[in-house]
Amino acid sequence: MKTKLLSLLIIVSMSSFAQTKMVTKTGKITFEASVPAFEEIKAKNESTTVVLNPATGEIASLALIKGFRFKVALMEEHFNENYMESDTYPKATFKGKIENFDVSKLTAAAQSYTIKGKMEMHGKTKDITITASIKKSGDGVDIDSNFTLNTDDYGIDIPSVVSKKVSKKVSVKLDATLK
Repeated sequence: MKTKLLSLLIIVSMSSFAQTKMVTKTGKITFEASVPAFEEIKAKNESTTVVLNPATGEIASLALIKGFRFKVALMEEHFNENYMESDTYPKATFKGKIENFDVSKLTAAAQSYTIKGKMEMHGKTKDITITASIKKSGDGVDIDSNFTLNTDDYGIDIPSVVSKKVSKKVSVKLDATLK
């Protein structure tokens, strides 16, 4: 089921782009919702799909929620069952556009770009604007971004019993090399 869903999203995303596209299936998303003095709440997903149309700057990404890995297995179980309800909401997607993007002007030195689009997660969609460092690397493009998401924006409830241990402001890091 996951493979079919992922394949369908990739096909739909790619068909909406021009024929030339750059893609990775090994993008990394790391998030942290830790609060000082409490146990670290951090996870990484190393199989995020990111597709870029270099001609238009259109960008799309997909991360399967069950792809996030924690150091503590029980934390991962609570994340999937209680917080993200990953059986009901199995993916997080982003579709947007890199403003003033011109692939021919990329160099090995990272440049800062604004990306605007729609983030869909946990059944909610929100317009977001993030900043990303983008540079040319070999025959590809590196995209790195650090941004913050708020759990309230996506209807992710944090039970009051752990509300002092889990931050509603989640730090997110994206690292992807597209070819």
